[in-house]
Amino acid sequence: MAGSSSSDSLPRSAAGVGGPWLMTAVISVATFMEILDTSIANVALDNISGNLGVSTDQGTWLVTSYLVANAIIIPISGFLTRAIGRKRYFLISIALFTLSSLACAFAPNLGLLILARVFQGMGGGGLAPVEQSMIADSFPPEKRGPAFAAFGMVVVVAPIIGPTIGGYITDTISWHWIFLINVPVGIAAFFASAFVVGEPEAVKEDTRKLRARGLKVDWVGFLLTAIGLAGLLIMLDRGQTEDWFSSPLIVAMGILAVAGLGGMVVWELNHEDPIVPLPLLGNRNFAITTLMMLMLGLLVFGTIQLVPQMLQQVFSYNAYSAGLALTYGGAIAIVCMPISGQVVGKVDTRLLLFPAFALQALAFWHFSSFSTNSTFADAAWGRFYISLGLPFMFIPISTVAYVGLKPGEADKASAMLNFFRNLGGAFGISLCQTLLARREQFHQSRLTESLSGLNPLYAENVARLSAAQGGDRQAALATIYAQVQRQAAMLSYDEVFRVLMWCVVGVLPLVLVLRVARGKSEAPPAH
Repeated sequence: MAGSSSSDSLPRSAAGVGGPWLMTAVISVATFMEILDTSIANVALDNISGNLGVSTDQGTWLVTSYLVANAIIIPISGFLTRAIGRKRYFLISIALFTLSSLACAFAPNLGLLILARVFQGMGGGGLAPVEQSMIADSFPPEKRGPAFAAFGMVVVVAPIIGPTIGGYITDTISWHWIFLINVPVGIAAFFASAFVVGEPEAVKEDTRKLRARGLKVDWVGFLLTAIGLAGLLIMLDRGQTEDWFSSPLIVAMGILAVAGLGGMVVWELNHEDPIVPLPLLGNRNFAITTLMMLMLGLLVFGTIQLVPQMLQQVFSYNAYSAGLALTYGGAIAIVCMPISGQVVGKVDTRLLLFPAFALQALAFWHFSSFSTNSTFADAAWGRFYISLGLPFMFIPISTVAYVGLKPGEADKASAMLNFFRNLGGAFGISLCQTLLARREQFHQSRLTESLSGLNPLYAENVARLSAAQGGDRQAALATIYAQVQRQAAMLSYDEVFRVLMWCVVGVLPLVLVLRVARGKSEAPPAH
């Protein structure tokens, strides 16, 4: 305990040359690059698959492999930070992500591209948690709001502009450049971070003490975590494609998820130095904020895939135009992030979170009222409502999560927060796609029940369309069927948005039981 106390009294700020704000700006470049890549590659899947001569279904493993590797690294990044050193681990993560991006760009086949994406996910997984812990340790509690606003710009804005950038690069240059663009950015981020970021004495002391004990790695906890998360994410990502538990692959992944994660929980709760910091969830505030971060990931990543997909499937937009609807509507987040950063700490956090979550529910209610006559402006306004509330969710959640935690727990806490955000994204995408496919099948079967010769309106429409197409009855039937598919899809999207609305409403009561900092003593010391 004495050693721990001496370590806690040492400075923890990672700000080196230029102070904490320059440090925040520099390290945000690397995190922006990584988060952008999680959404930018999704738009190019069809082009990549076609270029490599594989099916689109096989191509989706590019997304799955990245998510799995990323999710496995994030919860153990706190341990790796202490074992390697925070600055050194951050630089290793940038280097691995950059080199893997180069390998992705020049991969000659799908197998090597998936392997490169695994390493890219491993490198990217350490960036956001380490940045968040550096910010938490480098700013005093009363100034963390504006600092987390800068970090929030990265987390919220990157996925918004990702589909637009990805669509533009893919359509005008080549899919290779969605990976090559990371190389110069990564090199610049590496050298700038090496110069600007400092390694505080407290972190050095934590690393020395950990190594002095023999650096006993919790391999059992790591393997159980890796197996469980890999099974869970593959099951979520591939479930709808493989028809869920009718597929031996999904059954096997489900067993691995239950056995791995269940075993991990039991093992880590009884381990003296767990590699996954589950004991942090015993803190009420932190447990609630992780659930909120899970919901935030569901909202951000779920809608980033759902809205462009709806615009392309129902309204026949191309990838670039669909991405623009997100970008135009999401631009308000850039304006609101600094405002939220200034307000946090000056008013009760709950007074920001409650209306922000309520605004998300309103946005999904807006989307759930869409029809096939809705316009580009309607989609942009829906995205506007979502983006208007996100800054007043992300920054308060990130700030209040550290209330009541001990000094030195920032690395572990930030790793858990980022893990739950990514896990929420995986749940969101899986939930949306599963509901969408099942409800679309339901509505299509119901709508086609009335397409019978016994229905005079149907017969009249077939005759009218046949006459308009030169007596071609088959063309008329194809037109009617396309309209049925479009209406079924629209009804399904409306229902999915309605489910998301009720998910948000269910989180609202949690806001009321949060404990907010009432002074510096309630927040972990940063210096």
